[in-house]
Amino acid sequence: MPAAAFSLDLFAGAMTQLVDDAEGGIRYWPGFVQPRLAQEWFCELQAKAGWTHLQRPMYDRIVDVPRLVASYRTDAFPLELPLAQMLAYVRQEVPAPYNGVGLNLYRDGNDSVAMHNDKLHILTAPHPIALVSLGDPRRMLIRAKAGDRDTLAVDLEPGSLLCMSHASQLTHEHGIPKTKKPQGPRISAVFRVRPL
Repeated sequence: MPAAAFSLDLFAGAMTQLVDDAEGGIRYWPGFVQPRLAQEWFCELQAKAGWTHLQRPMYDRIVDVPRLVASYRTDAFPLELPLAQMLAYVRQEVPAPYNGVGLNLYRDGNDSVAMHNDKLHILTAPHPIALVSLGDPRRMLIRAKAGDRDTLAVDLEPGSLLCMSHASQLTHEHGIPKTKKPQGPRISAVFRVRPL
């Protein structure tokens, strides 16, 4: 079924409920932080985070992960990164005992992440996943796993927040597809509560 695209700029900072469930579902705040602050965070992370290029086995070969990644524990944030400030903003909107952040750097339209749900064994129920987007906008697809498998297409704006409930990882999958459109770099900062 074709993706249903949302024109979320009409809501100018208001929260939009994309998927509903008993734990809050999937919610989106397009104007989570002001553009200037979002740009500051992007520049600092792009320049100073410990970006790593990973490879992983897939089928019978080793493939490149199509983006750069970095990760940090919340009790060991490097002082030169704005992660503590970002976490404080996230906790004001979506409170949870977040203890880790995963960073993804999509360098251009060729970088992507396949449709997936977060692995439940590395998450602590019932806490949410909070994703802050910085840099160029990118389209995220959100698709139901069962039924008619409806797909939503959401353009994640710089300075936006997307929150996914733990329960939504059982019912939906999400991904950032490749695009042939001219695309500048984007960073996602994904705050999670992981088992200790």
